Amino acid sequence: METQLSSDNGYAGNNTSSEENLKRQKEIDEWLPITSSRNAKWWYSAFHNVTAMVGAGVLSLPYALSELGWGPGVAVLVLSWIITLYTLWQMVEMHEMVPGKRFDRYHELGQYAFGEKLGLYIVVPQQLIVEVGVCIVYMVTGGKSLEKFHDTVCSTCKQIKLTYFIMIFASVHFVLSHLPNFNSISGVSLAAAVMSLSYSTIAWGASVAKSIQPEVQYGYKAKTAAGTVFNFFSGLGDIAFAYAGHNVVLEIQATIPSTPEKPSKGPMWKGVIVAYIVVALCYFPVALIGYWMFGNSIEDNILISLEKPAWLIAMANIFVVIHVIGSYQIYAMPVFDMIETVLVKKLNFRPSTTLRFFVRNFYVAFTMFIAITFPFFGGLLGFFGGFAFAPTTYFLPCIIWLAIYKPKKFGLSWWTNWICIVFGVCLMVLSPIGGLRQIILQAKEYEFYS
Repeated sequence: METQLSSDNGYAGNNTSSEENLKRQKEIDEWLPITSSRNAKWWYSAFHNVTAMVGAGVLSLPYALSELGWGPGVAVLVLSWIITLYTLWQMVEMHEMVPGKRFDRYHELGQYAFGEKLGLYIVVPQQLIVEVGVCIVYMVTGGKSLEKFHDTVCSTCKQIKLTYFIMIFASVHFVLSHLPNFNSISGVSLAAAVMSLSYSTIAWGASVAKSIQPEVQYGYKAKTAAGTVFNFFSGLGDIAFAYAGHNVVLEIQATIPSTPEKPSKGPMWKGVIVAYIVVALCYFPVALIGYWMFGNSIEDNILISLEKPAWLIAMANIFVVIHVIGSYQIYAMPVFDMIETVLVKKLNFRPSTTLRFFVRNFYVAFTMFIAITFPFFGGLLGFFGGFAFAPTTYFLPCIIWLAIYKPKKFGLSWWTNWICIVFGVCLMVLSPIGGLRQIILQAKEYEFYS
């Protein structure tokens, strides 16, 4: 365990009680999932970031492009890539801007910028919406991909309800969730990162092989102007969702060792660059080639449009399942950390394996239940995408940056941050509108637990 930067927050008092407190704090920190293990290598950060970033969202990018059209679509894709890389750089820089202290969690940074209470109120709800939201959406994705795999491999078999597939998918997490910290899931995460590259390649490779469809059209699909506008907003939400890795970035960086001479931002940034190159290799070919080949007849999951060859699509679906398993764990870890912190620090539970066992099983069961109840996947993505992904990814880092560093007005840094904030706020306001409309349309035909 590297202890050169234990999070003692510099309040070592003279009396013994504060020393006991410190000792207890340190014990708790060594038990909590995020701060317990600080010996990660830079490539851990690379594949953790890829796993967190490239979600199953990549498969809906061609569909998002069909809702946005060529010009705006490509512009938003590229802009998002640049802006999120910039805000990610800010997060990595801010992790250790106070000498001798590390902001191991997003809300600790928020508290430093906005004050103890306000920081919590601003960051925690958003971070929880994102992390729990992603876990639920991934439960549905995992279940759906298993279902697709089953139907592709055995088209004559008896149909099985999606509910059961979600349960099968959840069963994996009842086991994996008990891995104590980020470093212990690095194997799962590496597998997931490799898979995301594989199924993205299958998606655009198979599209190229199918070549441009006869009678392909690139216009907007909706008949009415309102429909077109709503779809446009929803497409924005899908793209916002595709770039949502920032919620776990400080938590990932917290696992990297750090000394004053060699701060953790060096290796972390190296990992982020590698991750972003991989993200570009996953996103741009899939979005552009998928839309180019199928036009506006593309399904909201590109694998559905590519029905044949069956073995390839089945394989891609299993890759999605493996990847989503890894992503679920990466997003669940900070939630476990929050719940366990509250239980141990506020409610004075003793840090124990039993506590962990109950907390984590309860969380997996909870996300599974919600996923089974509301499996309309696409709309939820756009809806959550706008509300919580846009702020935490596109503009909260910029606001924190402005609050802490106070760059001079109308300078380059000031302008850059404000442009990101305006772009992010637009995304936040517009995309839930489109997402909500899709949910309403899909919920009309939906029967609970059918």
